[in-house]
Amino acid sequence: MHTITSLDALEALYQPAPTEASTVKELDRLIPEYRRYIELSPFVALATNGPEGLDCSPRGDAPGFVRVLDERTLALPDRKGNHRIDSLRNIVRNPQVALLFLIPGSGTTFRVNGRAAITDDAALRASFAVDGHLPRTVLLIHIEQTYFQCARAIVRARLWDAAHHVPPGEVPTPGQVLERLSGARIDGARYDADWPARAAASLW
Repeated sequence: MHTITSLDALEALYQPAPTEASTVKELDRLIPEYRRYIELSPFVALATNGPEGLDCSPRGDAPGFVRVLDERTLALPDRKGNHRIDSLRNIVRNPQVALLFLIPGSGTTFRVNGRAAITDDAALRASFAVDGHLPRTVLLIHIEQTYFQCARAIVRARLWDAAHHVPPGEVPTPGQVLERLSGARIDGARYDADWPARAAASLW
């Protein structure tokens, strides 16, 4: 099997070169339209890179949960999770991050690349409180690159088309996976049955 090992060989396969529409959209800051993408998004994938390798973590909350502080700065609260803190471990040692925002019902996605810092500033954490629950930390993201992505991937995936959603019974449940990997030390049926109440009590 032939592999591509040079930029010249790679670029030769992808001709013609990108058009102005593919390049003019790239900025080092937010414009009002880009800010609106973030305000409407309830979900972002956060990519980080550390000594142990790459990590991509889902983050979600009410639309606009990623706050625009100014045209070059975002604030992302770290809500309750599994305490693995893989993304945060990476950021402590390598601040480079990438974010991909999704907007339900829209084919347009929005990308931000930049550098992040972790803060436990009390006032900032308090400003992100939900029902009295504060995030343990907040990511401050300095924007270095922004651009929107065209809708082809979402259209091909039919991501928002309910007619193509996978029936729940066809998706392996977390309990089923955990029971298999633990050699049945974890009761999968009990784990799945308990999860809705556990999640409702620990969302924030």
